[in-house]
Amino acid sequence: MSADKRLKPNSPCQVSKSGQSGILNERMLLIVFESVKWDLQLLCLTASLNRKLQAIAERLLWRKLCEYRAPRMVEALAKSATNGRINGGWHALAKLMFYCCGCESTRNFKLSQPLLGHFVKASRFSKTSGRSFLTRKCRGDLLYVSDPCEHPMSDKEDDLGIFRGIFQGFHRSRTKARLVQRKAELEDRVRCPYCGARVWSMSTARLIPKCAARRLGSHDGGLDYFVCVNGHLHGNCWLVPLSSDEDDESGVNDLDYDNRTVKTESTSSTGEEIC
Repeated sequence: MSADKRLKPNSPCQVSKSGQSGILNERMLLIVFESVKWDLQLLCLTASLNRKLQAIAERLLWRKLCEYRAPRMVEALAKSATNGRINGGWHALAKLMFYCCGCESTRNFKLSQPLLGHFVKASRFSKTSGRSFLTRKCRGDLLYVSDPCEHPMSDKEDDLGIFRGIFQGFHRSRTKARLVQRKAELEDRVRCPYCGARVWSMSTARLIPKCAARRLGSHDGGLDYFVCVNGHLHGNCWLVPLSSDEDDESGVNDLDYDNRTVKTESTSSTGEEIC
């Protein structure tokens, strides 16, 4: 038999019958990530390996992670999705779920020093909290807001709370309509830390209700937040220190008011813990 007619052994990287190598087979990827309960660090690593895996992650895997970690919130947000896509992309929502964006001084909120962003092990998002961030004329909107991530500051400052959230169908929301009606200008120096889009300052637009400060445990005028054109919210507040008696009483009231829940034992649709 001539050399050019000899059978060649199969290459370890031989393409499967479906036309995809093993690592690029979407079904296989789903099985792998389901087996590790959609580990965030593993998905970040996978998406960074090459462009094909990044494309699969952006089209499929990030959405599956969001659905697994926060099924009720994602179900509500997906109702306004177009062709299975939400504003800003599923990767931005996944980042918003697990990443505290840190804080820098803005024209309406001054800090003695900037704080870097960091990943968090668990977050709790609530549409009950979200209603506290909507003015009376915008109460028909659906907004999920996280509990503030608390950061100790200097001895002369209160603790800093950093929070984040997301609107359902922001393009058709009353909040955006109010921003347009008031001719609010987009910020020049601030960008959304989750999708990179331009943002409105809700302080500058005078669309921060007083109940937002009470909800966060801050004082009136002690908070500032932004909303981007894709409906992602991020902001900061000074947390009023509580005495031990007030802290105990507040914990009981918060539990009764929110019906705090975790994903495996739902008793309320108002809040969802993501971990």
